Amino acid sequence: MLKLDKKQHWFYREWILKAEERRALYLHFTMEDNPGLSRRIRSRYQNAYSGVFYRRFVLGEWIAAQGLVYDFFDRTRDAAPVPEGDFRAWRISVDYGTANPASFGLWGRKGDVWYRVREFYYDSRKEGRQKTDAEYVEDLAELAGERPLDRVIVDPSAASFIEALRRRGFRVVKADNNVRDGIRVTADLLKRGRIVLCDTCGDCLREIELYCWEERDGRDAPHKEHDHAMDDLRYFAMDLAGESGGGVFAAVSVERGGPYDPVW
Repeated sequence: MLKLDKKQHWFYREWILKAEERRALYLHFTMEDNPGLSRRIRSRYQNAYSGVFYRRFVLGEWIAAQGLVYDFFDRTRDAAPVPEGDFRAWRISVDYGTANPASFGLWGRKGDVWYRVREFYYDSRKEGRQKTDAEYVEDLAELAGERPLDRVIVDPSAASFIEALRRRGFRVVKADNNVRDGIRVTADLLKRGRIVLCDTCGDCLREIELYCWEERDGRDAPHKEHDHAMDDLRYFAMDLAGESGGGVFAAVSVERGGPYDPVW
């Protein structure tokens, strides 16, 4: 269940609650009040947003987030079998870990949809042994198989692993690690069916059902647990959004002004 706690935000406490005392005019706007959005676009965002993002960006409410990050996702409804036939393109997204788990997602494109068709997940604590960069490169190559990869999207902090991949001949793109924008973009792409998690990706599906919000230093943030496949999922979504020539920057504008309308 999502806990709504707008009373904890400093601006709400100091300005909205004290508007009369501060001689400030308080006006409440919703997305319906945005003259720059057509009826079609407003309808799209009403369908695309859910949970905390719907309450904030559609209804204009002051709330803190608590509960599942992707609360709209239902494994039985949304996880799909791997589609049959050929894929137009292939990519791998990587959240690198040595002491923490490492998670790789293999993505294939059919039409305008990207499917996460396979994955690699290694937890060194459970296995009792850490892997080297060279071993992870081999794991990634095995995940790719004979598929020609457009790119490998990697956790930007994994400098040594990025170098090892490049020496092996892979085209590497450093991921955008903006967490809050990444979650918004990922949620939008999942809800619109632009990215689909296949039922072959058990660790990603396990994590998405556990990935939750917490308050950290007075700000909403995802709990740092069950988040490794969620990180590589987010890296892939942000990279895909950025391909449109502004999707990532448009996502930032959601907090500043209103919902964005990226075109992939």
